[in-house]
Amino acid sequence: MRRKIRVREEYGNGTVTATALVAVALILASAVLLWTAATHASMRAATAADLAALAAADTARGLRSGDPCEVAASVSAVNEADIEQCVVEADGSSVRVTVSVPVTFVALELKLYAASARARAGAPPLDQR
Repeated sequence: MRRKIRVREEYGNGTVTATALVAVALILASAVLLWTAATHASMRAATAADLAALAAADTARGLRSGDPCEVAASVSAVNEADIEQCVVEADGSSVRVTVSVPVTFVALELKLYAASARARAGAPPLDQR
């Protein structure tokens, strides 16, 4: 007589489901972390642009000594932002600056995103009433 060998059958797919759930959780966590980093960089860029524009406008009006754009660059550097553009307007008392703050993946030194912000400080424009 032949003996019947019973093979245990798989009834569930727990391993596949658990792996898929872990992968989805990791992707969602990465997306949330990237969004948080981008939001934080955007706020830092806005702050750096405001402070750089105010300091440059004070310099342009003569309240501080130096070149307005150099002052704006040093203030943005202190706030860990890179100045992209600095323009002293024709009236000489207003300044427009644009700065950017990079979002990098430190382990790979990979630049993922650069948040930028613009600010203007000084006397109000003459064409507005």
